[in-house]
Amino acid sequence: MKQSRAFIPTMREIPADVEKKSHQLLLRAGFLRQHTSGIYSYLPFGLKVLKKIETIIREEMEAIDAVEMRSSILHKEALVETFTTDEKIDARLIQVEDRKHRQYVIGALHKELITSLIQEEVHSYKQLPLMLYQIVTSIQDELRPRFGLIQSREFVKQEAYSFHDSKEDLQEKYEQMKEAYSAIFSRLHLKQFAVSYDAKDLQYAHQFIAPADDGDERIAYSHMGTYAAHIDEAAVSIEYEKTDEAPELLEKIHIVFEGEAKDIAKELKIPAEKCMQTFLYEVDGELVAVINRCDYQISEQKLKKALNASLVQLVENSAVEALLACDVHSIGPIQLPVGLKVIADYAVSSIVNGVSGANENGVYFINVNPERDFAVNEYLDLRQALEGDPAPDGIGELHFTEGFEVGRIASLGTSYSEGGQASYIDENGEKKPFVMGVYELNLSRIMAILAEQYHDESGLKWPKNLAPYDIHLVPIDLNDEHQFEFATNLYHLLQSYRFGVLFDDRVERAGVKFQDADLIGLPVRITIGQKAKEGILEVKFRDTGETVEWQIGEVTEKLQAYFTMHE
Repeated sequence: MKQSRAFIPTMREIPADVEKKSHQLLLRAGFLRQHTSGIYSYLPFGLKVLKKIETIIREEMEAIDAVEMRSSILHKEALVETFTTDEKIDARLIQVEDRKHRQYVIGALHKELITSLIQEEVHSYKQLPLMLYQIVTSIQDELRPRFGLIQSREFVKQEAYSFHDSKEDLQEKYEQMKEAYSAIFSRLHLKQFAVSYDAKDLQYAHQFIAPADDGDERIAYSHMGTYAAHIDEAAVSIEYEKTDEAPELLEKIHIVFEGEAKDIAKELKIPAEKCMQTFLYEVDGELVAVINRCDYQISEQKLKKALNASLVQLVENSAVEALLACDVHSIGPIQLPVGLKVIADYAVSSIVNGVSGANENGVYFINVNPERDFAVNEYLDLRQALEGDPAPDGIGELHFTEGFEVGRIASLGTSYSEGGQASYIDENGEKKPFVMGVYELNLSRIMAILAEQYHDESGLKWPKNLAPYDIHLVPIDLNDEHQFEFATNLYHLLQSYRFGVLFDDRVERAGVKFQDADLIGLPVRITIGQKAKEGILEVKFRDTGETVEWQIGEVTEKLQAYFTMHE
């Protein structure tokens, strides 16, 4: 492709009000243009990257017998209502009306339409399992579109739906999809973590979260192993070292102290790990006392999962005063009301001669020892993980990062098909609801995250297999007859070897050409300068910045070696 004929409208200045680095670079490099808030056009080079992402996805989907289709973008509103369990249609869906006043929804997720299609066309267990996927433009009324393609109103996504006659068959396909998505991310050179998550009506589910600044997801991961989890769900070691000091007599002390229970350690000049804090939670309508060490924080998400609860919330101060005649900062584990369930984080069991509230304002117990001075119904992993904690898989330490979801997979079981009465006839002639799985990738966001992960201060640095072209061929002086002829002959030679070449045939200053080349970010830049007369050209590798000189006779061999290496 000759650059003078290509449409690559690069920009010198960072557009106003564009904060995210990937957003800035994709606009400046001429890959995107914004029409209005959250709505973009993919310019030729942006489309080339997107198509390469699509190709990788199609190859991995077909490898696990997924079949591609394309559904309508307009859905009857009544169809969406049939399968939704909510009173109202998702507010992010855009609703439209035609001239005959028929109501439609512009599909953001197409599972209603595809499930309806399967309901009409698949009647027997002999037709199962079946997996369909599509790559489509999705539209939703995002309230606060931001960061360019990372959170937009219109985006390209891959959706897959699997239909089964048993949970065991679904689980097998689920694991296949998890591996397929991992293979896709590996081929895309996209750093990401697979993290399990809980959601209504889902048997099991995973998010794929790519690290990025300002991400709306926070995860903990092993810096050496494969463990990853949401920070508020990250498991920690349940082994805590207990000192060998002898238990001392329990005593009450009075302290005029303004602060929270967790601050009492500073007031008494003792280590925070010797201080415990007690909370009252309402758990699905039942009061539960929860004890934690003062150097840690309770994870309410862990508490909810540990107790298999639907609703967990702290009891308000007025209710605490009515029950215990003290404020929330003075609650302690000793002499709590009979019948009140008491649970504690594992770390509490290691406390010897600790400090706790005494259920009286301004009064504390010292030399408190669990089990001797109070009983615990159950010890659980309840505390929030800290950066630097040993990783639960025993490999490395926990590190924290922010990121964005680039994909998710979920087992719906029969919860969705039962709602819309989508069923098949089993081998016994009985009507059964489809067992379903749903799988999604946000291709637009993946493209933005790749730009986020692969750039420097000069511009983009695309992985070799995703770049719009392989080589940026840049002659310095087109008025130099020898340089022009040398560059033209090399252009045709490289094309004959099936390299994708962008030939900068523009009449521009060398500095402008080099700036554009760095901004666009093709893997290799070949510069034709004065040494062309000696058969020498300059080669720059965008990923490392390394610059070397090659003889014309060795160019094709060395380029072939470079592009086949580490692919």
